[in-house]
Amino acid sequence: MLTRRRKARLEARARQAAFQAYVVADRRAPVSELAGQLLRKAFPDHWSFLLGEIALYSFALLVLTGSFLTLFFDPSMAEAPYQGSYGPLRGLLVSRAYDSTLYLSFDVRGGLLMRQMHHWAALVFVAAIGVHMLRIFFTGAFRRPRETNWFVGVTLFMLALLEGFCGYSLPDDLLSGTGLRTADSIVQSIPVVGTYLAFFAWGGPFPGQRIIGRLYIVHVLFVPGLLIALIAVHLIMVVYLKHTQWSQPGKTNRNVVGQPMFPAFTAKSTGLSLMVFGVLAVAGAIAQINPIWAFGPYVPDQVSTDAQPDWYVGFLEGALRLMPGVEWNVAGHTLMWNVLLPAVVLPALLFLVLYCYPFFERWITGDLVEHHLCDRPRDRPVRTGLGVGAIVWYAVLLLAGGNDVIAETFRVSVEGLTWIFRVLFFAGPVLAFLVTKRICLALQLHERQLLQEGEESGQVYQDLPGGMAESHTDLDAGRRYEILVKDVPLPLERPGPGAPLRRRLRAALSAWYYGERVEAPATTEERLQITGRTAAPVPDGAASSQEQ
Repeated sequence: MLTRRRKARLEARARQAAFQAYVVADRRAPVSELAGQLLRKAFPDHWSFLLGEIALYSFALLVLTGSFLTLFFDPSMAEAPYQGSYGPLRGLLVSRAYDSTLYLSFDVRGGLLMRQMHHWAALVFVAAIGVHMLRIFFTGAFRRPRETNWFVGVTLFMLALLEGFCGYSLPDDLLSGTGLRTADSIVQSIPVVGTYLAFFAWGGPFPGQRIIGRLYIVHVLFVPGLLIALIAVHLIMVVYLKHTQWSQPGKTNRNVVGQPMFPAFTAKSTGLSLMVFGVLAVAGAIAQINPIWAFGPYVPDQVSTDAQPDWYVGFLEGALRLMPGVEWNVAGHTLMWNVLLPAVVLPALLFLVLYCYPFFERWITGDLVEHHLCDRPRDRPVRTGLGVGAIVWYAVLLLAGGNDVIAETFRVSVEGLTWIFRVLFFAGPVLAFLVTKRICLALQLHERQLLQEGEESGQVYQDLPGGMAESHTDLDAGRRYEILVKDVPLPLERPGPGAPLRRRLRAALSAWYYGERVEAPATTEERLQITGRTAAPVPDGAASSQEQ
């Protein structure tokens, strides 16, 4: 009885202390106002909006497991004979970085599990960011007012690639050393300043004595700090700008419909985080990844067989393998086009296109209106075709990065396979674009037919003259709303013959983007309703929020 009373008194004191702390904070900052707005914020309930959360929780697991690994990892390249638990390597000259990674794997309780969870989480993190960006691209969620958040997302993707490469290189095994040798060649291919940059980064001629320590600082300090800062900015802008939403009854370009953050979204998000942690823990426990003891320590004059980087930089490997060996000697300087073009110019162009695309699409449409409804990919055939073409282009490069393994597996010529991939590098994206555009237009035509005739009921009847026909049922209101409520701009008018080249080019691109389309049949009243539901938000930016 006394214990219960004492416990009750302690709980009462704790509640009182918490309440007083809240009052003190609320008097000095808008705690109640901000907390009330945040807890009642409407979140969409469609599964596609969870992709960004998977990336977030993968990053959280990366920070947790990485913090554990830093307690045991030694980023030194100083060499000494290995005297650890793994017998086959005992007595071999290895670096302290490689030695400490083996120590983590074989002697630290849970060390191998942490290493493998960390590696799997890195792969999922980059993949989730990539798929999340594809969702944003295909649905047009990068348009005004979310252009800045698109730039933040592209920067996060670029930093994730850099972070993954740095972490991949730290163990100083034969596989990661081969990657660093490739990176050294890439840096040296930069005209004029490349050799100086490589000498500075590696601390001397390759392999140097400083690169592991410098990559370690970049991996555990600089890039994670930037990632955390940009993720915070990204989340703040998501809360401020609100989510986009799919076109459904009750959802317009002027409101935000969804479930409140607490308790509905919080419960869903917590469950998703536990699922992500659980799946990565199981993968780390049962799916071996990066067994550095099988590769051995890095030796500059050796290259491991079947050397493949992680998938997210595999496209660079493929580009290097497809590029013919072209070098020029100009004024005493060697221009290594066979390395510069595929490994420096190509990724630079890739990210330049990603950064500039929102401005390009806004320029050819002249669209300055805010957009809060998601585009369906089929309603934007050219944009969807470009996205699918980019995916095919990346897939070709990724497969080309393993041309030796593919040739060995299927008993074909490496040279013949390389030429096939070279042709596909140019023809594959074009073919994918044309096929995707045709599919999108075919889906539009099918929906036009549904609006005109209704859905097939599956019932066949015979009319009086003896003919056979199938009955149809009208589409439900939700399906009609989804098909009709969309905002696809019309092509710009073609200027006269004397117009500037810039205007004529803009009109031609606009006609290419939006000229070929299938108009959905709608009554005058429906068109007025569509115009109202896709109209821009009110000038002061206020938009109503609804919870369901």
